[in-house]
Order: sequence, then structure tokens, then C-alpha cells
Amino acid sequence: MRKDLKELYDRKEFLKDKSRKESVKKRHEKGLRTARENIEHLCDKETFKELGSLLVAGQSKRLTQKELIKKTPADGLVAGLGSINKNFFGKEKSKCCIMSYDYMVLAGTQGGFNHKKTDRLISIAKKGNLPIVFFVEGGGGRPGDIDFDSINSGGLDLSTWSEFAKLSGKVPRIAVVSGNCFAGNAAIAGCADVIIATKNSSLGMAGPAMIREGGLGDFKAQEVGPSKVQFNNGVIDILVENEKEAVEKVKTYLSYFQGNTPKWNVSDQNLLKNLIPEDRKYAYDVTKILQLIFDQNSVLELRKGFAKNMITSLARINGKPVGVIANSTKYLSGAIDGDASDKASRFMQLCDAFNFPIISFCDTPGFMVGPDHEKLALVRKTSRLFLNGANLTVPIMTIILRKAYGLGSMAMAGGNFHESYMTLSWQTGEFGPMGLEASVKLGFKKELDSTNSKEERDKLYNKLVKEAYNRGKAINAASTMEIDEVIDPKETRGRILDAFEHYSLKEKKYKGFIDSW
Repeated sequence: MRKDLKELYDRKEFLKDKSRKESVKKRHEKGLRTARENIEHLCDKETFKELGSLLVAGQSKRLTQKELIKKTPADGLVAGLGSINKNFFGKEKSKCCIMSYDYMVLAGTQGGFNHKKTDRLISIAKKGNLPIVFFVEGGGGRPGDIDFDSINSGGLDLSTWSEFAKLSGKVPRIAVVSGNCFAGNAAIAGCADVIIATKNSSLGMAGPAMIREGGLGDFKAQEVGPSKVQFNNGVIDILVENEKEAVEKVKTYLSYFQGNTPKWNVSDQNLLKNLIPEDRKYAYDVTKILQLIFDQNSVLELRKGFAKNMITSLARINGKPVGVIANSTKYLSGAIDGDASDKASRFMQLCDAFNFPIISFCDTPGFMVGPDHEKLALVRKTSRLFLNGANLTVPIMTIILRKAYGLGSMAMAGGNFHESYMTLSWQTGEFGPMGLEASVKLGFKKELDSTNSKEERDKLYNKLVKEAYNRGKAINAASTMEIDEVIDPKETRGRILDAFEHYSLKEKKYKGFIDSW
């Protein structure tokens, strides 16, 4: 071999995990994988091509070049291009940009050359219209890169975050968090469309050292944004056990953006008829309905730990990717509060950006009310549903499962039942300007108050509620064209497919961005 070529191969030996056996051993002892192990698992075999591999940390004033090559390979950021899910979607659709901070190099911190590499990869993703998968474990900025001190006082002109943010709504951007992820690394995660995190992760805008030096107290890393907290408050979209599962979820999530699948399995649609209790006051598990209607094993719920009264999921129907929103009667009886509004509104933006039709499953008594909820900016938050719904460029189709009351049900349909491309109801549907019980109490207060006893009042109340229910039954709502049709539950899947066959879904360039929240 030529000497100059041998020099290149010798240099690249330092990039391999086998050259850092002690560091790899420490990772494995903690139940963690290396950056290169995650990328190898994620990408189709032998498709990952590394870029910027010969960088080292900007610390030549502190360490020799030989030390830098050995201790700071790739400057702590493994980055390049590869294919994901190529066997399912073909070569063109599977191309991706992949980056991973390397925690074995200076705790996955962001150095000067490291940032330059990140910016270059983001630029390539932008020019190539490539999805970005970013493993963001790390401790934020790296103050030890003193080579840059003479030319940059604060590093505040770095474009990493703004350039990553500019790709919002343009290409799918996935952040994967395992272990500690603080400061600048966390800011990247927060700008991503979706955060997939392991249970051992801690995610925060500052790590323990910065918190301590800021005079805010001493905390362990596990106390700063632990996964349980960040999952329940909506920061984490998908929570998994470990990095192996995280990589599998990346593949699954990304697949919706890569196209239609040629094969799918359908559940027995006759099972749907028994999933809503005959007693209208009983709650039920709406996720079972979604799993039956859509292709088997195709429903992926996002932000499951947050605002549990609102379900947001990606799914497939005959292999085609769609977005799904649904009220869950198991929480707040399906009423829509501020958190649920935020959750569904942002999900609408995601679907609109990437051309996913939306199917909305409505069973809600309306918006949540009361002084406590108004303290949480309910007026503005619930209005997000109307603003996003009315400005969708993809169709929204509404299926009324049971309750469809007031403004909340209108918001579930994109603003009103005729704003929806098609509005159908199961025979269990019931409609009204507000909850039936509340409408009777308000509308017939005088008559109820004039009764002579509690028994007489209850009898009149129950009679009036029954009459209101009969007036608001799905069959009666359909008779005035308030909705388009009442259907047998087993028809739902076929009706969705038929509706979208008659809708011309055009390719477009999304002009907006997807909110971080």
C-alpha cells in the first residue's frame, strides 16, 4: 500500500470503538451503547458513510496532535449519510442524515470544530432534502476548546440551532436522548419534531455544574429533567426502555415519512360494534378502536404521557400514512383542556407539514371550563385548535363516536362539522350545543325549581334529559345535514378509504414551521 494511503487508514483506526476499549467497557457497564453501535443498528448494512471524521478538538494549545487524535476522534461527533428502511421503501426514499454526539469524547460536549461539522451536515440535509436523525446525549458547550478564544469571545454567532430550526416543516427531524442531555444538546432536542428518549435519560436546559455555579443548588444529573417528568409534561414524545428500542422506534417513526407500505393486515371490523358501552355514561379505551380500524401494528402514539384526554398518533390505512387525533373518555371524560389543545394543535402542524390526512375521532363533552382552567390561558390555548384546523391544507375527516357537544366538538372537526372534509357518526353519536345534562339544568331551571320534592325534580330532570338525548341522536342530526351520514361502526375503515380516494392530495411545499410545543 502507498504510504500516503496507509497514513489515512492508520488515522481512521482511531475512530473505531476497538481503539477505545476501556471507554467502551464503561459504556457497556452502564447499560449504554456507543455512538457507532447505535448508528450501525440504525442504518441499513454498510450504507453509513462518515463525513468530517478527521476532525479533532480545538485544544492544540493544551494537547499534542497525537493526543488529540487518540482522545478526541471526530471531535466527539459521528456524522454522515446513510440509508434507513431501504428494504421497505427503496434507495431514494431511505436516504438520511445521521449525527451522534460521542459521550466517550469529552462527555459528548459541543466544540468549535464539532459545531462546524454539525452545521455542514445540516446544510447537506437541507440541500438534499434529507431527514435528520440526531443522537444528542451530551453536556452542552465545551469551554476547554481554547484554540478559538482569540477569534471568538462567546461563540454567540454559531448558526447550529437556527439552521436546524429553519428545517422545521421541511424535513423530518428526530432527536434521540439517552443518558444526560443538557444545555446546547438539549436545545437541539427541543427544536426537533419528535424526541425519543430512554428511561435513564435526563434532559434539561442546564446540567448540574451550571446550576450549581449559578447559585441554584446542588443536584444530581438524574434530578434534572428525568424522563418520567419530561414524558408526563410532554417534552418527550416517545419513551422507551433502552437505546436498542429507541433505534427501532426511530425506524418506525421515520417510516411514515418514507411512503406507503405495499402490504398490510386488517382486523375484523365487526369487533368495533362492542367497544363503546351501551350505557352512555361509561368510559372506554379509544385506542382499541384505533388499533382495529387502522392497519394492524401501524398505530404509533406520540406524547402518550401528556394530556391523556387527547390521543395523537401516526397510523396507516391500506399502507398509507395518516395522522389521528382522538378524545379519550378515560381522562376528564374526554373534555378538552389547554394541554390537550396544545397537543392536538401541534400535531395538526406536523401532519400538515408532511401531507398526512387527519382522521379525528370525536367523543367530547366540550372544552374544559372553570376558574382553575382559565388561570392556565384556556382561552388562547383552545383557540389554537380553531386556528390550526381552519388553516389546514390537508383534509381532516371526522368520525363522531359518541358525544359531540359545543365548541369542543367543532374544534375536533377543524372548526365546524362542515369544515371537515367529511363528518360521519356512529349510531352511538349524540349532539348538542353543550352537554345534555347542563343544557337541561340551564334551559329548564325555572321548571325544575318549581317542583315540590326531590323525587319530582329528579323525575322531571330525567325526562327532559331523555328528550334532549332523543333530539340529539345521530339519526336526527343527520336528518338536518348537520353531519353527512350515520354509519355502522364496521363501515368506518371503508368510508375513510373511500373519502380519501375522492380527494386529490397534492404534493406541496409547507411554508410554515412546526411549533416546539
